[in-house]
Amino acid sequence: QVSLVESGGGLVQAGGSLSLSCAASGRAFSSYAMGWFRQAPGKERELVAAIDWDGSDTYYAGSVKGRFTISRVNAKNTVYLQMNSLKAEDTAVYYCAIGRRSSWNRGYDSWGQGTQVTVSS
Repeated sequence: QVSLVESGGGLVQAGGSLSLSCAASGRAFSSYAMGWFRQAPGKERELVAAIDWDGSDTYYAGSVKGRFTISRVNAKNTVYLQMNSLKAEDTAVYYCAIGRRSSWNRGYDSWGQGTQVTVSS
């Protein structure tokens, strides 16, 4: 059973920055892709950023490309999401997820409890 615990959410003004962290336990973290999803009220959960097991490949949704950066430190079983130039439309609950395989595009099967990010305009 894998456990994923997000931290770092909060309230920030538009144009500001936040850094999210997700600590994993219970699975060989370094063998699996990781992703950050978000879900805004009334909207479906969407994948915003993802990273392969070794960091060699990343994915970003078009709405966050150039503003968000995903990274991981396998020795710490932790994945990060640096969010810059935040916009009101980035307001959502952010979830980290662990992939089914080592590549980010092979699906995800476990999510954390989420952390709220609120961007005021």
